[in-house]
Parts: sequence; C-alpha cells; structure tokens
Amino acid sequence: MAKRRKKHRIPVVIRVFLILFVLIIAFVAFRYYRRYAIQTEQIRQEQLQRQQEQARLIRQRKAFIKKIGPIAREVDKSYDLLPSITVAQACLESDYGQSALSQKYNNLFGVKGTNPNTSAVLVTKEYENGKWINVKARFQIYDSYEASIRAHARLFQNGTTWNHKQYKHVLASKNYKQQAKALVTDGYATDPNYSDKLISLIEQYNLAKYDK
Repeated sequence: MAKRRKKHRIPVVIRVFLILFVLIIAFVAFRYYRRYAIQTEQIRQEQLQRQQEQARLIRQRKAFIKKIGPIAREVDKSYDLLPSITVAQACLESDYGQSALSQKYNNLFGVKGTNPNTSAVLVTKEYENGKWINVKARFQIYDSYEASIRAHARLFQNGTTWNHKQYKHVLASKNYKQQAKALVTDGYATDPNYSDKLISLIEQYNLAKYDK
C-alpha cells in the first residue's frame, strides 16, 4: 500500500505573522490615503476660496469703476484732463473706494484740508526719503464722489497756491501715458512708480473708454 505524502503546513505563528503584516500594510496604506485625501481637499478648498475672493474683488472693483467712470467723464470734459487718469487715480488712492477716507468722507484722492470744520485727521502712508512712513494729516471732507472729483479737476486747472502753473505738463498731455508720467514730473505724486501703476490700471480695466 502506497504511503501518503505528508502535507507541509505553514506553522501557525508564521500565518499569524503574515496576517498581521498584511493588516499593518493595509492600515498604513489607508492612513496615507486618508491623509492625502484630506490634504488634497484642503488645497482644493483654499484654491476655491482664493478664486471666490478674487472674483469678489474684481466685481467690487468693476462696480466702483462703473460708478465713478461716468462722473469723471462728465466733470473732466470741462478741463484738460483725461477721465481714464482720474478714474485710475481714484482706484489707486482710495483702494477702489474701500479706504476709510473715501467711505467716510468721499475723499477719493487724499486731498488735504486745513479747516477743522470741513476736514478730519487720519493716519496715512507717504513716500519719503526712499521709504514709506505713517503720518497723521488732516484731510478734506466731501459730500459726494462728484464733489471730490470736481475738486480734483480744479486742482490741476488752478495749480497750487505757490505755483498756478504747477500742473502745466499734465494739462498739456494728449494721452493717458503722457498724462500719467506728467503727474510725477509736475510733483503730484511722491511715489516713483505712480505713473506706471496708473497706466497698468488703465490698461487692465480698459479705462481709456471713458476718454472717448
């Protein structure tokens, strides 16, 4: 009678070890996948929030431009100013109408004041000796954006108290690039990059349409 071959059985200890090893591998893989999925979702949510915030800012900025653009076009036609420059200045200097000065006092251009009855003291940034510094100053109060824009136009037309032809190069400029650069030449702004910022805003939001 033929002898039966003995079956080689894996010892119980080894089988338990293999099962535990497989479980550990599965657990580590699950933890890694879960952490990866959470991180991916966090990144996606952050990107979505940034996109939503950017879209909100763009809508807010376009709404501000749409509000003051027609006012600038109407006011500036009586002066030798380009509405595109006025709108760009208002955007830059009032943070698209979000600054405290513009929201509380309708002052779009940071115009200084002297009369305590028609002005308010606020902290602002000014560029001096190659750096930005915080300074306290008294700023004019206006009853509307239109009043602020009209005062802005009269400033260029009338000049300063010490030089009535202060802004002659601004008034003589025939396009927004020349006028933006003339603002720095004639001493309106202390920021050396002021003209480049205005030109960039005009081209980004097609503000030249208000010059037509």
